[in-house]
This record gives sequence, C-alpha cells and structure tokens, in this order.
Amino acid sequence: MQRRQFLRQAGATLAVASTAGLAACAKQAVVPTPAAGGRACAAAGFLADGVELAPIKAKVDRITGVYVCTRPFRAAGPRIELERLGHKAIVHNYGHGGSGWSLSWGSSTLAVRMAQSTGVRELGVIGCGALGLTSALVAQRAGMSVRIYAKALPPDVYSMRASGLWTPDSRICDAQHAAAFAERWEEMTRISHAKYQSLLGVPGKPIEWIEGYALSDTPAGQSHTDVADEPEYGDFHERVRDLTPRSVDLPPGNHPFAQPYVRRYTTMMFNISTYARLLMADFLAAGGKIEVREFHQPHELLALPETTLINATGYGARALFNDDTVIPVRGQTARLIPQPEVTYGLSTRNLSMVPRSDGLMVQSFGETGNFNNSDVTPNRAASEAAVKQLADLVASMRRG
Repeated sequence: MQRRQFLRQAGATLAVASTAGLAACAKQAVVPTPAAGGRACAAAGFLADGVELAPIKAKVDRITGVYVCTRPFRAAGPRIELERLGHKAIVHNYGHGGSGWSLSWGSSTLAVRMAQSTGVRELGVIGCGALGLTSALVAQRAGMSVRIYAKALPPDVYSMRASGLWTPDSRICDAQHAAAFAERWEEMTRISHAKYQSLLGVPGKPIEWIEGYALSDTPAGQSHTDVADEPEYGDFHERVRDLTPRSVDLPPGNHPFAQPYVRRYTTMMFNISTYARLLMADFLAAGGKIEVREFHQPHELLALPETTLINATGYGARALFNDDTVIPVRGQTARLIPQPEVTYGLSTRNLSMVPRSDGLMVQSFGETGNFNNSDVTPNRAASEAAVKQLADLVASMRRG
C-alpha cells in the first residue's frame, strides 16, 4: 500500500535488483512437463534481459476483491513506549504507516524488551494484526505466557489488506522527525530483515524474493511523485543499502516495455495469507490463547488478568487511547485471480502490481484525498480503472 516509497525504493531499498535470472527457453515460456521428465517450451511470452515474462491477464472480470485499509501514520514515527495505567503497564506498539509488516519483528522486539522490564511472566497483547501477532510470538520465544485479545482475527484485520512488499520506510514518519527516529528505525529494520531471511524456503513461501520492473518515461531521479496533500516522508533507505541487491538499468532492446527507462529490481514479498496462517499456527502451537473481545476505553483493560499488556491496535489506538497523532492514510488494492506463472512485479509512476500467491495485487496511487481519510468504503470503479491501466501496459509490451 505504498506510492512514493514504492517508486523511490524501486531504485533503492525496495527496488534494488540483482542479476539473478529466471530459467527460461529462449523467447518462449517455460513450463514443466512430467512426460518429458524436465522442462519444455510453450506459448511465446515477453523477454526482459534474457528473462521470460509470462503475460498478465489484466481483466476486470478477474477481480476477486477490492480492499481498503487505513495505514496508521504518526509524524514522529511509531509509538513504542511504556505507559502506566493504574496498576497496569501498557507497552504501546502502533503507528507504523505503510511499514507494519516490514518492521513487525524489529518493532515487536523493542516492545517485548519493555514488557520484560516489568518482570512479569504472563503477557496480554491487544490486537491480532501484523504487530500483535509478532509481539505475541517474540514474547513466547522469550519465555512468556501470552494471551491475545482482539475484536477481529486474520483474515479480517486491516493488516491483511496490505500489498505485501518489503517497504520498511513507507510513511514511517515525516521528514521533520527523521533524524531523531533514524537509529531506532535502522535497528528495527535489521532485526526484521534477519528474521525474514530465516523464513525463506518455508513451505507455502510465506516470504520470498521476487524481481520486478520499474517503468518510467523519464530517467531515474527526475520524476516527481509526491502527493500534494501529503507530508514529505522520512527517507532512510541509504542506511540499509547493504541488506538488499542493487537495481539494474536495462537498455532499450533488452526489455519488452514501451517505456524508455526500465529498472529491474529485487525485493522481498510477503504472501500475506500464507504468512498470517503460519504466524497464527506457531502462536497456538506454543500454547498461546486468543480471546475475541473489543475494548472501547482504556479503563476496560484494568479488568484483564495480565498486569503487563502490549497495545498493538494500529489505527484503532486513535479511538481507544484518544491518540489524535495517529493519522489514517487510505489505501486500496484490487486482487486478481492468481497466476502462478507470473513471478515478477511491475511499477510505474502511478500503478503497481505485486504477484502474490493468493492473487495479483493491483494498486493505483498518486491521487490526493487519501491522507487523513478514514473511509474504508471500496471504490470498485477506481480499481477497475487501475486494472485497465495495467491491461494497456501489458498490451504495449513486445513479445519475444
């Protein structure tokens, strides 16, 4: 669910490509054929720098859902701090903008350290999204007994509506607070990145590396992608350039795209449906308990048996704790029927496609009116327009 950050990181954090190629038959799509005992060539597709790209079926009748979320942005960055509420210790862990999944393990590690400082062995976690689940798991692995309290569970949480890309500095803070937040951000980023590397190769591919192509009509660094009614966001990608491969500019003739400037990048992707199920299964297997419950006022937390709680309610913290520093940033995606053969991502100035295993995620961005907008009503017409835009892009590609 990222716009400016996606494009910038297409040349840096997010879009930092390696030269690793995908195996393919020259100018033809490669598919396994059991009868031949190996690989064989089928219908022609697209070639990019010698890599075969399967055609994307971008049709509005393949839309399986339109999803809206409210990313919880805080100008100063996520709130990760301990607060006393009567006899309770509340550790806040919310306000991650468009970086909730990306920073979840690092942010939760910091939150659990604060919880451990209270000396308790039993912990309550409020919320069951990206930050709630990882906070619970980090606490369990630190030897704590954990119960999650949440009004909704995956897949019915807003975290499940994210696009699924590794974007650790997407709407994470504003430029004014960037210097003060930088070291904490880097610590969270490095902890999270290391954890995700340990999840590569797990059945179902909850985490995987993908290649993608950032397309532009202007050279890198010359396009202006800021949204007029949004603040200038903190930019931290240079602090972790060592974590990800570098991007590669493809010269004309080495790619099938109509745009003159093409950059191949490599980034991590979360197959969120599979990943969330893995987190839930691990939490329950380790003896975790879940209680479906909604809280409306902070004093309701005083009745819980745990004396230390982690508040991972995301945008919900605005109402629960009357925290008006949490600003909703509306984002919408459309999901197309999965295409396992499409293993690459695409991004332009105002469009992205993420090839998740549970469907191709299509998002348009760049329009005003999303900042401080809490409306979660889907706008199907907007998503259909984005899919048609993707169809035009695919139609303009040259076949191999």
